[in-house]
Amino acid sequence: MEGIVIFAPKNILVPTDFSNYYNKAIKKAVEIALQHEFKTYILHVVDEIMQCAVDYCLDVSVVKQIEKQSTKFAEEKLRKIVKALPKGTKVAADIKMGDTYETILKERQRKRIDLIVIASRGKKGLIHRLGSIADKVMRGAKCPVLLVK
Repeated sequence: MEGIVIFAPKNILVPTDFSNYYNKAIKKAVEIALQHEFKTYILHVVDEIMQCAVDYCLDVSVVKQIEKQSTKFAEEKLRKIVKALPKGTKVAADIKMGDTYETILKERQRKRIDLIVIASRGKKGLIHRLGSIADKVMRGAKCPVLLVK
């Protein structure tokens, strides 16, 4: 079978916002990883809170408290996700702060990720932009991206 190249990622990155859409992406990534004994990295990005917007500013202590609560919530959710994974899953979970898609792309480079598995949709909130995060990751990633519907 000369000339045929089989894609075999060693490290898979799955960003999550903890929505059901991203749970499906995690399930798909783990399914792939278990078949080939690859490592799965689950990443949650906590958006940095803007202290000031237009004419209104939050106190620094309030911003820090919100970020701390967001991180604590994410740690608990990630712990539950990892605990529920099948035995034998090689997994690492991490929380980073920053702009979501930029942080995902930085982690891809830092961890030498071969495949990103990302949901096509995410949570809806005040700023509905997660769909565009998947799009930005797909355009900016220097590795294959599996989009899970």
